[in-house]
Amino acid sequence: MSAKQSTSGTKARSQMASVAAAAISAAGNGAMDLASYFKCPACFDYALPPIMQCQSGHIVCKSCRTKHTLCPTCRGHIGNIRNLAMDKVAATVNFPCKYANNGCPCTLLHTEKPEHEETCEFRPYCCPCPGASCKWQGGLEHVMPHLMSSHKSITTLNGEDIVFLATDINLPGAVDWVMMQSCFGHNFMLVLEKQEKVEGQHMFYAIVQLIGTRKQAENFAYRLELNGPRRRLTWEATPRSIHDGVQSAISASDCLVFDTNIAQLFADHGNLGINVTISMCSMT
Repeated sequence: MSAKQSTSGTKARSQMASVAAAAISAAGNGAMDLASYFKCPACFDYALPPIMQCQSGHIVCKSCRTKHTLCPTCRGHIGNIRNLAMDKVAATVNFPCKYANNGCPCTLLHTEKPEHEETCEFRPYCCPCPGASCKWQGGLEHVMPHLMSSHKSITTLNGEDIVFLATDINLPGAVDWVMMQSCFGHNFMLVLEKQEKVEGQHMFYAIVQLIGTRKQAENFAYRLELNGPRRRLTWEATPRSIHDGVQSAISASDCLVFDTNIAQLFADHGNLGINVTISMCSMT
């Protein structure tokens, strides 16, 4: 090892230790928010373990480390130097949720952040329409305006008890039918999805999701019912929030599931009527 390399390594370790010491000191005297020491200078998100640094001791988050070869702070080379001192400090710090600016009040250990943020109620809502064609995201209060302006073909029926009519269920391939139901001051999206599982074999999945939060969804129940000559098929459940989407319910078969043969038992000239009833759960 050259004298120059040795000096550089000693300097980096010294700065590494001094930053960690300063952070611990700040935590002890309450002078400032400890999490602020972990702000990445490139994206301003938090650098979480494994925390990497340049030769001068400046840290950078894992994501930016893969995008940059030069330190955003000093323009020095970013190598593979691990800041173990800051890693240890990070294990004791509560970091704000990434959706704090949207109103989330949670602070969490870095090991808890990914799971929380995956289901955080304050994360942006995706367009609830099935399929991947619409990439819209926004706040809950903007979901209905988006649907009304960008998905005008969706019919809305008012009332607690309606009939969701899916026409031409014999159409080939994967098909979605969507309708809105408005009652109790809320809007519900009704989805019937047809998927081809094996050649010529199709499965139907029917579900109701609330244009609202998970907590709001717990206040309601829905019933789907297929009626035919001397036969009836019923499914009852709590509606899903649009934060969860329909695919998670379909993957778990947590919805009304039936195959092509059953669909034909209840269909009338290729059209399938599903009775949908929304009710409020009694408060205990």
